[in-house]
Amino acid sequence: MTGTINPTVRRRRLGQELRRLREDRGMTAEEVAERLLVSQSKISRLENGRRSISPRDVRDLCGVYEVQDRKLVESLMQMARESRQQGWWHAFGELSPSYSVYIGLEMDAASLRIFEPQVVPGLLQTPEYAEAVISGALPEVGAEDVSRRVQVRLRRQERVHDASRPLRLWAVVDESVLRREVGGRAVMAEQLKHLVDVSRRPNVTLQVLPFSAGAHPGVNGQFAIMEFPDATDSTVVYLEGVTSDLYLEKPNDVQNYGVMYEHLRAQALSPEATREFIQRIAGEGPGPA
Repeated sequence: MTGTINPTVRRRRLGQELRRLREDRGMTAEEVAERLLVSQSKISRLENGRRSISPRDVRDLCGVYEVQDRKLVESLMQMARESRQQGWWHAFGELSPSYSVYIGLEMDAASLRIFEPQVVPGLLQTPEYAEAVISGALPEVGAEDVSRRVQVRLRRQERVHDASRPLRLWAVVDESVLRREVGGRAVMAEQLKHLVDVSRRPNVTLQVLPFSAGAHPGVNGQFAIMEFPDATDSTVVYLEGVTSDLYLEKPNDVQNYGVMYEHLRAQALSPEATREFIQRIAGEGPGPA
């Protein structure tokens, strides 16, 4: 599992602190960039935790912000050193650098709310289903890379089953997820059975949004909401893209997606009715109803 230091989270916390120091000085990112002779985009990336930051960067920024507390400067520089360590997921960073950022956040999250309209959420996939999904979504990727991506997905699932620090997972999936035959009937049958089994875990809540619900707030696509155990870490809304991903942390954005999720939960079947619904579809076969 994860170590005591999560570099992705360290970068986020460090970035938040640097942003606070800048705002306390009443400076814009553009003004700081001009003082340090760097691009404004670099300052923004350092503050949003998407870029590795060196102790020297921290020292220079603290100089611009005229931070007098040497203990604070040393503490921030230590965070920078820790943020440059690598979690287990960095070994797979070449598969998708943006995916590596997401995994780092997921590893530290206390809770995760997911809406998925197309396929079973990665944290709930069987190995065979995961292989079929990845192969179908990335037809030009070789078998070796597919296998590595499956292993990453299975490693991520350890958070769901970790008795000492289980991830609180709430997933709402569209009915089409259950009826789309991925990997053949045998693979799909095992996947449906797995969904029923894992949904009985105390830290997992699964709900199906049936076709009969009609139009709903999730028609624009998949999203995930991550919350963290440390109150200083802002909630993150994650939107997955084909070539790049989007992370939203502004309070208004987070609130809007939170409201959307509450509407989806209200329109979806209850967890008990969801299990019965999945078992009924498994008995029918996953093809069109």
